[in-house]
Amino acid sequence: MVLGLKQSPTLERAKFRLQASRQSLEADVGSTLYPQLDAKIGSNRNKINGITFGQPNFSKIYDLQSASLNLTYNIDFFGGGHRYLESAQANVDFLQYELAAAKMSLVANIVNVAIHEASLRGQISVLNEVIASQQKTLELLKKQYDYGAIPRINVLQQELQLAQAKTQLPVLNKALAVAQHQLTALLGEFPDATLASFDLTHLTLPHELPTLVPSALTRQRPDVLSAEASLHQATALIGVATANLYPKLTLSADYGSQTSKFSDLFSSGSSIWGIAAGLVQPIFRAGELKHRKKAAESTYQQAAAQYRQVVINAFQEVADALSALQYDSNKEKLELKAQQAAFDSLSLIQAQFNQGAASYLELLQAQRQYQQTRMATIQAKAALFSDSAGLMYALGGGWWQPNGGNVMANHEKPTLGEVKVENSL
Repeated sequence: MVLGLKQSPTLERAKFRLQASRQSLEADVGSTLYPQLDAKIGSNRNKINGITFGQPNFSKIYDLQSASLNLTYNIDFFGGGHRYLESAQANVDFLQYELAAAKMSLVANIVNVAIHEASLRGQISVLNEVIASQQKTLELLKKQYDYGAIPRINVLQQELQLAQAKTQLPVLNKALAVAQHQLTALLGEFPDATLASFDLTHLTLPHELPTLVPSALTRQRPDVLSAEASLHQATALIGVATANLYPKLTLSADYGSQTSKFSDLFSSGSSIWGIAAGLVQPIFRAGELKHRKKAAESTYQQAAAQYRQVVINAFQEVADALSALQYDSNKEKLELKAQQAAFDSLSLIQAQFNQGAASYLELLQAQRQYQQTRMATIQAKAALFSDSAGLMYALGGGWWQPNGGNVMANHEKPTLGEVKVENSL
């Protein structure tokens, strides 16, 4: 798990995107809230002629050296600058939640692929046991046939049963290879990397799984928080568009010196200075500013609708996860009962077959049913693990209050990344 969080190119891209946004915000704070002070130094060589003074034969070459400090400050009377910074901060928040969502999605994918791999390994293990058992049965039947105790059809049926079992191995092994390659990719590794394997018997569920969760927990989801940040950004941009309708006041001041020689640059009498104030009031823009404000308001309405949709989807996913958890939990219990019943039936028919009281066809049917129930039990158990991980994902990482108020008092608080595995990644 840690390896994936360290090496994932997707997370790395999201981290640098967030870092760039934070640096841009810091730059905007400096340029918006504080005065700008610049130092200037220059050297010019110029030639003038006297034709403009009515003396065409007159010309002069002169040097001009200058050094000055320039101070400018934009006064944010109507809050446009502050609303712009608010918008930039909301964008940083959005990217931060997007990074959290990417991390949570990566963890969920790793957990689900690990569960799937463990399920496939369990099914392959069961199938190998079945093949070994059927191979022994085939050898026994061949000996009985050689002694004339059974007809050849029994041997042929067992050979068919064994062949059908063997044909399932390539399918499961192919799926296992695909799962392993998918897992290496999620961990930021190439397909030839060696990773730990998983065993379904070593995975454990949380101590208690909820059937109901507070609706407030949905708000801790990164997609809900990022939608909130987008809505916040849209409101701030309305403020920026509104402020652009009003005057902008700029103050500036210059102080320095100007001489014809560098050596006299800071001598007395060479100083120059200036103070200026500028006021800009939009008068005619052919409706540009008004329509930009309306566009910002429409963008806000779009963000509000998107926020509502994200919240609705979040509640749907939580409801789906709770339903899946409930139904798959019941299914696992039923599959375990079915497996036990199939095992008892197989044991009885095996004993009857050994005593000649049951036909070989009855034995084959009992073996097939037991194999199917074992496979189904493994799949049901894997589905239950995936459901619990899916519920944690749907709730933004877990079913407890992020501010410290534990919904499940006196119980451990498992996280999506804490699916307990003997061979951890």
